[in-house]
Parts: sequence; C-alpha cells; structure tokens
Amino acid sequence: MHLRGVVLPDGERRDVWIDGGRLTHEPVDGAETLVSEGFLVPGLVDAHCHPAIGVHGPSTVDDAVAQALVDRDAGTLLIRDCGQPIDTRALQRRADLPRMIRCGRHLALPKRYVPGLGIDLDSPDELPAAVAEQAADGDGWVKLVGDWIDRSTGDLAPLWPDDVLDEAIKVAHAAGVRVTAHVFGEEALPGLIDAGIDCLEHGTGLTPDLLAEMAGRGTALVPTLINIENFPAIAEKASKYPVYAAHMRALHAGVTDMIAAALSAGVAIYAGSDAGGMVAHGRVVDEVEALWRAGMSRTDALAAASWSAREWLGHPSLTEGAPADLLVYDADPREDLSILRTPRHIILNGTVLR
Repeated sequence: MHLRGVVLPDGERRDVWIDGGRLTHEPVDGAETLVSEGFLVPGLVDAHCHPAIGVHGPSTVDDAVAQALVDRDAGTLLIRDCGQPIDTRALQRRADLPRMIRCGRHLALPKRYVPGLGIDLDSPDELPAAVAEQAADGDGWVKLVGDWIDRSTGDLAPLWPDDVLDEAIKVAHAAGVRVTAHVFGEEALPGLIDAGIDCLEHGTGLTPDLLAEMAGRGTALVPTLINIENFPAIAEKASKYPVYAAHMRALHAGVTDMIAAALSAGVAIYAGSDAGGMVAHGRVVDEVEALWRAGMSRTDALAAASWSAREWLGHPSLTEGAPADLLVYDADPREDLSILRTPRHIILNGTVLR
C-alpha cells in the first residue's frame, strides 16, 4: 500500500509505503494508494491497561480478547498491561490485537490489594525473589503494589520496607527489567523513588520536591487521570474508614496541582487509562484529553499516548522498517484532540482494520 499525508510527529507531508507489514520510505512497485491526503499518526499507546481484568475481577482469555478489541477499535495499538491476573500470551499471538507488553502479576501482601488480582506474598522479605520470578516471566516490566489501605490503621500505608524495595529493584535492574508501582498516597513515595523505581502509576501524593527528584532520576509518571475521577466514589463507599475516605478526597482534589508541578519539574508523563475494573476499555482518548485539561499542550498530550510513549517503551513510530501500526485522520489531532475519536483508517501489522 501507498499512503501520502502529514506524518507525525515531524509534521512533514511525505509518502510512505507498506510492504510485508512494515513501513518503508522507498517506493514499492504496484502499491495501491490507500491515502492521498490526511494525517498519519503512530498507533496510540495505553501505558496502563488491563485487558484481563473486568468489573468483577479476573477475566477469561476470551473476555480479555474482547476487551483488547475494544481498545484497538479506539486506536490503541500498543498496550503495557501493567499487571494481569491470568496468562495473556494468547493475545500476543494474535495479529489482529494490539501489541502487548506484559508486566506479569501484581506483587502485594495479603489483604493489601484487590482480591484475586495479584500474588500475595507471605512476608515482605519475599519480594526480591518474587520480583526475580516475575522479571523472568514478563516482557521487561514488573509491577508492585506500593501502597493500599491498611485496615488496622484505617488509611493508606506502604507495603514494603525501604531496604526490601532497594534490594528488589536492584534484582530487577540486574535482570534488565524495569519496575513500576501502584501508589496513591504520600508515605510510600520516598522509598520507591530512592530505591530507583522506573515509573509510578497514579502518583496522586507526589509533592514538588519528590517530582524534582523523579525528574533528576528519569522516573516516569503514568497518572491515570480518568481513574482518579473515581476517588470520590471510592471514598463514599469507605465510610467505615473515615481517615482513608478523607485522604482519597484530598488526593483527588489535589491532582491537577500535582500534574502542574510534574510538568514544571520536567517529569516524563505518559497516558494510561487503567482500563479494567472501574474504568471501561477503549478510553485512551479520554485520558489524552484529561492530560490536556490538566495543563499539557495538545501536542504533548498526544505524544504521551503515541510517539513519546512508543520511544519510552522501546517500540518504533513511523520509521523505516517499523511495523505498520498507524492511524489515519482527516484533520490534525494536534489542533483538536477530539479528532482522535474518528480515525479514517486503523492499520495494524500492515492490515487495514478500518
């Protein structure tokens, strides 16, 4: 196939061809022109997504396939699963589904995370060995639960001692694997950052000094803003724990200021919907728009779910020899992010799906 249009992110009008499922800038004899005018965008990335989690907990493989198709049809062509309760390798073998980077199982402690989703370790001291196991089983990432409600105290609290975190992250890095962590509150953050964690999910408790430390270390943030919208409802259901409920409301109220501080500090921010459970699949564009409303420019918000996220995750954009995973739009989404909802074409592995 032959396509001509404005290629993002450089914004130049160029010709590209698809041959054998890959992009090339060299003409291909006999190629049929699919697009003669439009905007060519690297396939969207959902950097925090759970195809195998449904509203009632772990899904079947068939359910995970159906959810991944919803994500794909919304333009997501690359997923970092950020923790799955079942083996999803079957999804990776399907050429019609988004490419998926598996993080393996969430690592938690008993009664310190959503039941059935993670691996509950008997003791914090088991974390380094569990990280080694998940590092060997995943695709370059390990997911920790950094904090959760501690019902004995009635508020968010860290799961892991600092020395255990330090050892566990060293184990992951020695294996060439990056580590990310779910974290809502403030208390767990210094230990995670000081231990050298590579990314934080949600991060609602981050303060300007911690964000400056993250920027200096190159620690990324995936804030999952459309999931944070659920904090007031979570608080409403937690009346038995009034301190926790008040804490969740305060974290929700402060998230826009946190994002502004992160941008000011120069922290790398990427788009993740946290689809699965409380957030429906197929909402990555909602997250892009939420990042823009929180202070990112339209171009940077789009980059956080496209070319910048691809570079961060080690997947190419629209470069020579890259897999032909792209979206075609009639207008420039950098001018109006709502355009992302109506791609003219979705192309995955060189196949036109729409």
